[in-house]
Amino acid sequence: MKKDFLSLGIDTSNYKTSVAVTDSGGNILFNYQQFLKVKSGERGLRQSEALFQHVQNLPCALKQAFETEAIKEGIGVISVSSKPRPVEGSYMPVFTAGLSAAKSLSYALDVPLYEFSHQEGHIEAVKHFSGMSDKKRLICFHFSGGTSEAILRDEREESFKIVGGSLDIAYGQVLDRAGVAMGFDFPCGQDVDRLALCAEKHPLNYREKLLTKIKTNDGYVNLSGIDTQCRRLIESQTMTYETISSALMETLSRSVLDMTIFLSKEYNIDSFLYAGGVSCSQYMRKYLGDNLPREIQTAFGRPELSSDNAVGISLLGGKKIWR
Repeated sequence: MKKDFLSLGIDTSNYKTSVAVTDSGGNILFNYQQFLKVKSGERGLRQSEALFQHVQNLPCALKQAFETEAIKEGIGVISVSSKPRPVEGSYMPVFTAGLSAAKSLSYALDVPLYEFSHQEGHIEAVKHFSGMSDKKRLICFHFSGGTSEAILRDEREESFKIVGGSLDIAYGQVLDRAGVAMGFDFPCGQDVDRLALCAEKHPLNYREKLLTKIKTNDGYVNLSGIDTQCRRLIESQTMTYETISSALMETLSRSVLDMTIFLSKEYNIDSFLYAGGVSCSQYMRKYLGDNLPREIQTAFGRPELSSDNAVGISLLGGKKIWR
């Protein structure tokens, strides 16, 4: 297989329909991302509704990709996210939409098809463009609306081990639930982040009184308590949404800080990568940058490559033919 062939990737998550095309130099030639439509006041979609929207969105996305002649003639591999995580038994119906389209393209173009997990795509989209692209051993946080995990990646042993994260609901769920309660449309993590950044700078001890500190036990946290506290504050209408958002973002960011420090010591690792939609948070990025020990190196992706996208999936498939 020629190294100059292009890779087309497809990702159909519970949030977005995504199609991307990359080349062997890591250049992004096409990057389509379409949020799924969620009714105002709702906090997500049923799998059947999301699957239907993907089926409707994919033809338009692929038509746009193939409008460029160089892409139309250059595709050498198709790659797709076929499940949420790279573990046995991982499954969500929404990924069958992308897998079906990818198989059809593979047959039609007579090119190989490679399947990966949504989580692997998230990590690759950040890692490939970071200073950690050559790191063989690091810890990757995946924070999204449905997943909050810390994964120990060791490419030398081809291991993918969960070593931390949330034991109940995800960080993205907490932000989305708070945002919907404030009147924002789902997904609304960016709105909560924006309010937190705009908030007046209150003394640290004042913010601590609003929400209790999230305890970190062996690299793991529980977030349902903070979720309940936050929504009670919103319902009480005793303070501004900016103040509540600031308290929430600080509390969540501090828990990520505590997990990072614990895991760094526990596994003797100084390289951490943060992927997933929640990692787009400017508040969290600044908080970690200001408070993490200097010896800990961090990598965040560009916002458009941190939220759901198909770029990482495209790159993973491309590496199969570009070697």
